[in-house]
Amino acid sequence: MTFAKSDLIWMNGALVPWDDAKVHIGTHVIHYGSGVFEGIRCYSTPDGPAVFRLDLHTERLFDSAKIYRMDVPYTPERVDEAILATIAANRMEACYIRPLVYRGYGQLGVNPFPCPVDVAIMVWDWGRYLGTDALEKGVDVCVSSWTRLAPNTMPAMAKATANYMNSQLIKMEALKAGYAEGIALDAQGYLSEGSGENLFLVKKGVLLTPPLVSSALPGVTRDTVMRLAHRLGIEVREQMMPREMLYLADEVFMTGTAAEITPVRSIDKITVGRGARGEVTEALQKAFFDVIECRVPDEFGWLTFVPGLGTASAVQAQRKSSAG
Repeated sequence: MTFAKSDLIWMNGALVPWDDAKVHIGTHVIHYGSGVFEGIRCYSTPDGPAVFRLDLHTERLFDSAKIYRMDVPYTPERVDEAILATIAANRMEACYIRPLVYRGYGQLGVNPFPCPVDVAIMVWDWGRYLGTDALEKGVDVCVSSWTRLAPNTMPAMAKATANYMNSQLIKMEALKAGYAEGIALDAQGYLSEGSGENLFLVKKGVLLTPPLVSSALPGVTRDTVMRLAHRLGIEVREQMMPREMLYLADEVFMTGTAAEITPVRSIDKITVGRGARGEVTEALQKAFFDVIECRVPDEFGWLTFVPGLGTASAVQAQRKSSAG
């Protein structure tokens, strides 16, 4: 996985140089984890850079902020505009996008209300999250000894910075044991998700995924896969599943903005299916990349092209007109 900084970061309405985008050491989010964020991808397409499912990502960002009683000082439309402007200002053909809403510098203490709500947007070049070969060959994972957050402790539906301390424990344990990723169980011992990915199983042609009540984040790529599966005629079920279902599945894959659709070839050193990417996983990958690489019409309206880069605006307007 590569990481390369860009030139400019959007902070509270202004573009500032990457190395000057700083916060005070007394900023509330540093001490108490009081932030919510998104992970979004902008893809390079034949028609110019396009952000994938921008509207749904921004909606989830504002939902996360609402759960934590954070009044975002911008409208969703303004945040969308700022994301596109930040990509354009950095002349990025493809990038990872990180909008962050956080409690800023004001007063220290658990009570967050005296602190301002700040907003920042970063974009950078980020490679394949689980490795360059992962999408085809799959990855080896383990079931983590760490469980996901119990209901009514910390809200799993919010993509909050504090929640990712739990994710770090899952990820570090997996890496130290020689695995690419860990799969966590929920507080009742049922399958939940990875450290930063949703989880899917395939059994006898049926696509299975843990429900949100299993402390799973309502993933945008998760929703995308379910919609594509329905379109392909694949039955989809959201259901609670015991750990051993992982070992008996014909296919397992993980989804996320960073991970995209990554097959799992082994779990706890038990081979999944035939130990390679399965037919259902491959079909869903193809359907996914057909959309983001503009090989098929964007009938769902998932692509938002970046104005001023490529032939974006004209192509998007034409497609919206055709879809409407």
